[in-house]
Amino acid sequence: MTILSSSPGSTANINSQHKPDYRFALTSLTSLFFMWGFITCLNDILIPHLKGVFSLTYSQAMLIQFCFFGAYFLVSLPAGVIVKKLGYQKGIVGGLVIAAIGCLCFYPAAAMHSYSIFLMALFVLASGITLLQVSANPYVSMLGEAKTASSRLNMTQAFNALGTTVAPFFGAFLILNQAAESLSPQASAESVQMPYIFLAAMLLTLAAIFIWLKLPDLSSVEAEQQINITDKEGSAWQYSHLVLGAIGIFVYVGAEVSIGSFLVSFFADPTIAGLEESQAAKYIAYYWGGAMVGRFIGAAVMQKVSAGNVLFFNANVAVILIVLAVFSSGTLAMVSILFVGLCNSIMFPTIFSLAIQGLGKHTSQGSGILCLAIVGGAIIPLFQGMLADNIGVQLSFLLPIVCYLFIAYYGIFGSKIKQ
Repeated sequence: MTILSSSPGSTANINSQHKPDYRFALTSLTSLFFMWGFITCLNDILIPHLKGVFSLTYSQAMLIQFCFFGAYFLVSLPAGVIVKKLGYQKGIVGGLVIAAIGCLCFYPAAAMHSYSIFLMALFVLASGITLLQVSANPYVSMLGEAKTASSRLNMTQAFNALGTTVAPFFGAFLILNQAAESLSPQASAESVQMPYIFLAAMLLTLAAIFIWLKLPDLSSVEAEQQINITDKEGSAWQYSHLVLGAIGIFVYVGAEVSIGSFLVSFFADPTIAGLEESQAAKYIAYYWGGAMVGRFIGAAVMQKVSAGNVLFFNANVAVILIVLAVFSSGTLAMVSILFVGLCNSIMFPTIFSLAIQGLGKHTSQGSGILCLAIVGGAIIPLFQGMLADNIGVQLSFLLPIVCYLFIAYYGIFGSKIKQ
C-alpha cells in the first residue's frame, strides 16, 4: 500500500514510478457510506413507531422526513465552506461526531417523552450526515482517474444501499418488537434508546479511526482538475453542469423517496396485489436490494461505458417500468415498480460525480450545493401525496416519470462541461 508522503521530493518520486494506491482509503471510506445509508433508512421504522407512540396524524409523522431532509437544505452550503477550510478528512471526522451527538439526543427525547426533541435529534443527526456526505462524496470521486470517478462512487454507494437493506431488519427487531411488548407509550418510546446509543458508539469509533488514519491529501488533485477547463473565478454556481446536476439530484431523490413511500399503499390496492400492510412492507426490501445489486453492476459497467450514457439508459428504463406500473395491474404492475429500484441504483452517485467533474477549487462548494438538493426528498413526495388524494395512488406515479425524463436529459446533454 502506498501512502502519499508530505515530502515534495518523495511525492514526486512516487508519482514518477507508479500511480498512488488508493485502495486502503477507499476501503476505509466504504464504512461511512454503509453507516449513513443504515441510519437514513431507519426513518422508515421511526415514522410508524413514533406515530403510534405519540398518536400522530400522518402529516405530523411526516415531520420526521421534513426535519431530516431539511437539514440537507440548511446545512449543505455551510458544510461546503467548512470542508473547504478544514479539508475532507477533518470534515469526515466532524460529520461523524455531530451525527453521534444526534443519536445520543434520542435518549433524553424518549425519557422526556417529547416528539419535538425527537425531531431536534433527527435534525442534528442529519446535519452530521450532511457534513459527512459533503466531505466523502467528492473525496471518493478524486481518489483516482476522473473518467472512472462514477464507477468508484457507485461501488462505495453500493455499500450505502447495503445499509438501507439491512437497517429495516435491525429496526424491526430492536425497536418495533420491543415496542410491541411494552405496556405504556413511555416504555414504547424508550425502545429507541439503546439502538441509537449503539449507533452513537459506532459513529464515535469511526471518528476515532478517521482521526488516526493517514488519508491521501488531494489538494493537488483539485488544482489539476482546472488544467483542461476555463479557470472561472467566483463560485461553483457558474458551472451549468453543476446547476443542472443539482436539479438532477433534487428530482432523483424526490422520485426515489416518493416511490418508496407509496409502495405499501400501492401493493395494498386490490387491483395490484391486495396485500396486508405487514406483507406489503416485506417487498420494500426488493426495492432497496435492487438498488444495492445495481450499484455493483454499474460500477463494473462504467469502467467501459460512459457514465452519461448509463444514466440515460437507466432513466429511460425507469420511465418504461413506471408507465407499466401505472397502466397495468396485478403482478406486472407490482414487479415493474419494484424493478425501478434496480434502475435507481447508479443514479445518485453518477449524477453527483458528473456534476462535480472539473470544478477544481470549487469542488467542496459544489458538493455542498448537490447535497442541498437532496431536499427534493421532502418536497416531491408531498406533491405526489396531493396527486394521490385527488387521482389515486396508482396514477400519482406519473409525477416520478417527469423526474426520470429530466435525469435522462442530464445524462446525455446537461452533464456536458461548458468551456
